[in-house]
Amino acid sequence: MRIDLHNHTPRCHHAEGDMEAFVTEAIAQGIEVFGFSDHAPLRWDEGYRMGADEMDGYESEFAALKAKYAGKIALLLGYEADYLPTKTIDEVYSRKVDYLIGSVHFLGEWGFDNPENIFDCFGSDEFKRRGLEAIWRAYFAAIADMASSGRYDIVGHFDLIKLFGHYKGRKPDEAVFGALEAIKKADMAIEINASGWRKPVGEQYPSAEILKLAYELKIPITFGSDAHAPQHIGAKSQACYDLARSVGYKEAAIFESRKMRLLKI
Repeated sequence: MRIDLHNHTPRCHHAEGDMEAFVTEAIAQGIEVFGFSDHAPLRWDEGYRMGADEMDGYESEFAALKAKYAGKIALLLGYEADYLPTKTIDEVYSRKVDYLIGSVHFLGEWGFDNPENIFDCFGSDEFKRRGLEAIWRAYFAAIADMASSGRYDIVGHFDLIKLFGHYKGRKPDEAVFGALEAIKKADMAIEINASGWRKPVGEQYPSAEILKLAYELKIPITFGSDAHAPQHIGAKSQACYDLARSVGYKEAAIFESRKMRLLKI
């Protein structure tokens, strides 16, 4: 079974290709369960996500595609919702969707994964200025808090903080363990996200070492291209599946109406 639950649409203002183009490419790639999870509204960083007034249109367009392609591919609907409690739009969490991906893209109001924010106004590396160790601990504390909120089904790109290469190869520590334990307690899944191969870090999220720990804790996995264009769909998916199987995973999660189901991979 080939699964891909993390994919975007132009409504987030930094993706391209209409929703139907994503579906037809997923079919061409042999994906059997495909999900849209575009960036949910937030009272912050509005240029990188849909507005609250776009949710109905997003869901209606999805429903039409689901009906059109029934029998050819199973389509699921979700949102990728940032964990940023002071900026949350609560309506997102009550939408009738299949799943919610919880992601941390901000520490405070610093969007650490946006290339525009890597350097401060003086040209200094913001990661080093803030302190690599402090950032690492703050990031995984936020992941743990997000899991403990009980609002999400999937953890998006678990170790996204490494995307610019600052932490590549770093071994898991107590900050990582704490986040994984919170995810386990919340009965969430983590995704193996292929988009890290498109970033300077040049590998999937999470690292192989972290995935082994997740397996030992019996945390379910799922898969996502995190596609922002149709050509991203399925890229490096075989490497992600091979990694999952090498660790010991034989099943992956899908979600329907916020309920998890495991399928053989």
